[in-house]
Amino acid sequence: MKYFGTDGIRGPVNSKNINGDMFFRFGLAAGKYFTNLKKKKQIAIIAKDTRLSGYALEPALVSGLASAGMHVYTLGPLPTNGLAMLTKLMHANLGIMITASHNLFDDNGLKLFGPDGLKLSDKIEKKIEHLIDSEAQKHLAKPKFLGRVERLETGTKEYIRILRKRIPYNFKIKNMKVVLDCANGAGYKSAPKILRSLGAKLVVLGNKPNGFNINKNCGSTFPEKLKKNVKKHKAHLGISLDGDADRVIMCDEKGSIIDGDQIIAALAVFWKKKKILKGGVVGTLMSNYGLENFFKRKKIKFIRANVGDRYVKEIMQKKKFNLGGEQSGHIILGKFATTGDGLLVALEAIKALDKNLKASNFFNVFKKIPQKLENVNFEDNDILHKLPVKKAIKIAKKMIKGHGRILVRKSGTEPKIRIMGESENLALLNKCIKIIKKTIN
Repeated sequence: MKYFGTDGIRGPVNSKNINGDMFFRFGLAAGKYFTNLKKKKQIAIIAKDTRLSGYALEPALVSGLASAGMHVYTLGPLPTNGLAMLTKLMHANLGIMITASHNLFDDNGLKLFGPDGLKLSDKIEKKIEHLIDSEAQKHLAKPKFLGRVERLETGTKEYIRILRKRIPYNFKIKNMKVVLDCANGAGYKSAPKILRSLGAKLVVLGNKPNGFNINKNCGSTFPEKLKKNVKKHKAHLGISLDGDADRVIMCDEKGSIIDGDQIIAALAVFWKKKKILKGGVVGTLMSNYGLENFFKRKKIKFIRANVGDRYVKEIMQKKKFNLGGEQSGHIILGKFATTGDGLLVALEAIKALDKNLKASNFFNVFKKIPQKLENVNFEDNDILHKLPVKKAIKIAKKMIKGHGRILVRKSGTEPKIRIMGESENLALLNKCIKIIKKTIN
């Protein structure tokens, strides 16, 4: 697609797509598409993470939506799933999150949600893209039908209230010391508040956003900080969110990092025991092969989706599964949410931890197959269709067949080729990846 990737629209600020002019067009097109003439009031709600550029891009987006006849409510910094939850709760036509997720501050973007709180399908995104490229004048509302704009200060409070309803009234974690890394992002207010309300002894990192430090040497993409502080403070558990708080990576009391695959495996076993696991689990093409083998042994159905949590959610809906996610920490608890929510997943994991059970025992339930991921920058959009590259991938896959697997794909959020390989034979794995990487370069 022209504008949308695997997770909304994203790119460098003041580039060809991420600027005030384009955000006006995005708002106008999305507003036009989601206008429902049967409703008395057309509503769009907007939240954002803590990037400096959000203050430049949000007014343009608001202007586009209001120009299409949408009444706009802005919520300020709020986790992505908080925006999704409130979109549904407020019966809004659509919700828009201004974020570049786990990227650094100089990127930004959009994630769009329909009235059901779900991310948009490829089909709807294509229709919105068509509206973006059509003549803007045709989508402008008549003056008396222009939308109004209002700031709501209750977004964080409402999000916390919804999360608290998912937790038993008498549930407390007074004896648990937790290190929490908010990535200087959208969860910097809500995450500490809810964990403190449950009685946790908190050591909080990454809760002083300044517009530039989102995801910088902190958060789920930089777990070394979490690991170091869990050991330093002798904590029982570490929780690390990303910039828009839809991901979570955790750390046990020994300082071992717990990725999305391990969290999913532990929750699946716990949910199966409690008889609340429905159908099975949805992973992605990137999910560790060890996870797949583990689910086979546990007789839990496992299906792989394309990379991207909205593709995971689509299969979860189709198959009526209620648990799915990605190794990166995008995890969807279908019983409670329509998209990834790092804080919600962390709370569910804490609930699952027995008082006498250590995190290292709860989470390490399967042996991971050694996995290696290499990223290669590219300028040619058709690089994977070039004959030498196709040939190199074919050779590498033939070499590793029977000993592991190789996956090569274009990132949906950055101009990079992702080369992922899994094998117990690391020498062979490195050789296969090197062949592909060298050819692309």
